[in-house]
Amino acid sequence: MKISVCVSLLLLCCISHIKAVTVESCPMAAGSFVQTQVEETVTLTCVTDGSMDSSNQHELQWLRNGDLVDLKEENRLYRSSLCVQPVTREDNGAIFTCQLKSDASVNNSIELDVQFPPDLNDTEEVFVEETSNVVLSCNVLANPPVTVAWKRDDELLDLTTGSYKTTNNGITAELTVPKIKREVHQGMYTCETTSAVYKKRSKTFKVTVEDKVLKFPLGPTIAGVVVVVCTVIIAIISRRDTIKKVHS
Repeated sequence: MKISVCVSLLLLCCISHIKAVTVESCPMAAGSFVQTQVEETVTLTCVTDGSMDSSNQHELQWLRNGDLVDLKEENRLYRSSLCVQPVTREDNGAIFTCQLKSDASVNNSIELDVQFPPDLNDTEEVFVEETSNVVLSCNVLANPPVTVAWKRDDELLDLTTGSYKTTNNGITAELTVPKIKREVHQGMYTCETTSAVYKKRSKTFKVTVEDKVLKFPLGPTIAGVVVVVCTVIIAIISRRDTIKKVHS
């Protein structure tokens, strides 16, 4: 997100008043919210009320989520402009506040409502050993939120069988397959999102179930071998000492 000084794009503005500070926005705001989309430009302009005197009380400040924005000196007096360009996902919910430097209680704020789709539309290959658990994850973060459905080989999954578990916190949607079996679970899985704004989007997982590899605990195995070897050596030494004593 880049903030720069703007001196134009002030048409079709929405004006709201809080005491002696006015904030104008393009595109037009609905109340204190400006709706926009990723890669677009939002222009914010702050002006002071003409009834105030001409002293330095007219100096303005901008804050983004409470953090002071660095302004050039000529962009602080009477009238101050900002550009959010280009708008990014991280700007969603960002609150821009214009206030008098001499009196922070004289202020006005605008919040950005950035619409963006979920980051999907790709394919991932997943290899998993039989009887292991597998978790398939989709980034479903979007504004407005989307509806999520899971499919296998283009058919909706029956989530009532207990063979699958799903979670969705609005950011990540996950499908868990516990103790996967090749003949039951291998195939193409799809995480599909739908919304009135972005229609259908999806991510595909090609799940291949491989033979389970027997794994031996290397550490305990080595320790056991060492113990056996030491026992054998001690037994041989003891046997030799016993034979010497018998023949002495």
